[in-house]
Amino acid sequence: MYTPGSVEDFDRLYQSSFNRILYTLYGILGDRAAAEDCTQDAFVRAFKAWNTWKPDAPAEAWLHRIAINVAYNHIRQGRIRAVGELVRRLGRPAVGDDPATLAEGSELFRALRKLPADQAAVVVLRHHHGYTNREIAFALGAPESTIASRLAKAKERLREELKWPKAREVTVRTARPFVSEGDARVVLGDGPAR
Repeated sequence: MYTPGSVEDFDRLYQSSFNRILYTLYGILGDRAAAEDCTQDAFVRAFKAWNTWKPDAPAEAWLHRIAINVAYNHIRQGRIRAVGELVRRLGRPAVGDDPATLAEGSELFRALRKLPADQAAVVVLRHHHGYTNREIAFALGAPESTIASRLAKAKERLREELKWPKAREVTVRTARPFVSEGDARVVLGDGPAR
């Protein structure tokens, strides 16, 4: 059992968990030197926060959470450094037109701005970001049926605004079951040829 803020208890925690933390981070990072650095950093951060640790959670689990977050930060920083090095090697990309400015000038964007905000939101979330109706419902805090209704209304208003023709209606013939003459099997189809 450990007492938050106790230096002696933290020393015991350090002694008992250092290798497990190190090997966990080595498994995440794949680099022994980086794992050692991150392990030391994790213990420094844990020591600074030791008096805030709550005994209702196991101390080693708390320490692992800190260590894994340090490793994730190390990975993120490595990616940022790699992008910076790539930009330095290749040079900055040419300045082009701002995509937001291009979108604002489009006919579709002007039509979207005429929609009520709740309808515009579902169109953007569905067709630009690719969210499902369930995901949109969760994001907007509305029932899924309301999202479907808003989406249908928004599509109709956009179709009118952009003067797009309605989708043509297709008549679907449904197969009706019949019993073939030679046996008692039920076959789906249009029936025997007449």
